[in-house]
Amino acid sequence: MEEEVKGRLIALGGGDDDGLIKLIKSEICSLQSHIEVIATATPQAADGVNSGNAYKEAFEELGCGNAHFMRIDEEHEADTPDNIARIRKADVIFFTGGDQLRLARFLNGTQVLKEMQRRFREEDIIISGTSAGAAVMSDRMIYNGYGHYSLLRGEMKTTHGFGFISKVYIDTHFAERGRFGRLAHAVAHDRDYVGVGLSEETGIIIKNGDQVEVFGPGVVTIIDASDVRFSNISEVPENEPIAVQNLKMHLLVHGYRYCLREHLFQPVPQEQSNVGV
Repeated sequence: MEEEVKGRLIALGGGDDDGLIKLIKSEICSLQSHIEVIATATPQAADGVNSGNAYKEAFEELGCGNAHFMRIDEEHEADTPDNIARIRKADVIFFTGGDQLRLARFLNGTQVLKEMQRRFREEDIIISGTSAGAAVMSDRMIYNGYGHYSLLRGEMKTTHGFGFISKVYIDTHFAERGRFGRLAHAVAHDRDYVGVGLSEETGIIIKNGDQVEVFGPGVVTIIDASDVRFSNISEVPENEPIAVQNLKMHLLVHGYRYCLREHLFQPVPQEQSNVGV
């Protein structure tokens, strides 16, 4: 796994996100903290504006008076001097849900994203997102694979994400949309990756680029291929089912964590367990 970083990732699996917004507010601890909302994942520009402003207002209703909506889409490029300046002073960057391929299309390779990545490595900044905004956080992301078809070679597809963390696949709406197959396929294909499946209304905080802790009422699924003994993925023809031996799975709830570097499941010491919203 990657070297220790100073920033924190907060990712939600989709669904009702009141708990996520309250958690962000409690984590930043200052009502004057600078929050940037990015709704690029929303497919229609008008809907993106509505979504971005709605989240801005949700933070304001909690007393965060320094929340802003940063518009990046077909008509608004990422790398403006104003956007870069705003990212340089942001305490929280929040990505809304929608289509993670849109996020990759409009932000990968930009100076805005490079500045986010730099600050995440070097400073105590919060990078947060829900649904597509969570799936895009790692260096690679899943963008295709449905039901039992996702266990056929070629049906599960991945591409480059934002790289705030590496060697992790984050999948969302995990239990609700039957996404076990595609996450299992992804980590069986890339065995040095750990799969993290987020149920709706449930999420994770990743600290130090390593420690995955749960918030919310549901379950986070961890899929680990580090001890796989056999897989036919490199040999089986396209559209044929895959076979994998010794794929491991863990179920995390609030009060437990998974250490990515050590592949270790453990309880969170009670005095440290402060993310159960």
